[in-house]
Amino acid sequence: MSEQTEKKRFEPKQPVQLDPPKDDPITMEELSKCDGTDPNRPILVAIKGTVFDVTRNPAYGPQGQYHVFAGKDPSRALAMSSLKPEDCRPDWYDLDEKEKTVLDEWYTYFSKRYNIVGQVQGATNK
Repeated sequence: MSEQTEKKRFEPKQPVQLDPPKDDPITMEELSKCDGTDPNRPILVAIKGTVFDVTRNPAYGPQGQYHVFAGKDPSRALAMSSLKPEDCRPDWYDLDEKEKTVLDEWYTYFSKRYNIVGQVQGATNK
């Protein structure tokens, strides 16, 4: 697959206007409060320590199919294509190359659709 085809593969059907990425520090405690249960807070999902604002996608809200990811860094679950709450954790370094590739693809997918609003404090992005 050419690099051009690879880039297009993750493009949203409708172009998304994204804000410049922010690298504000966000603690895991703060992230956990942004799970969609408080209407005054955004819904956030972190991947590999990078925090995305997914508020406008109802799939991450309290009734949504991906709510299990909200307010967490579910890198391991995304890499494993798992919706199990116990897999929604940030450790992914011990996964095999195929799973790491899947995780990188999710990161690309999110980065083309959602604003980056910060970095999880203490996260090591390897």
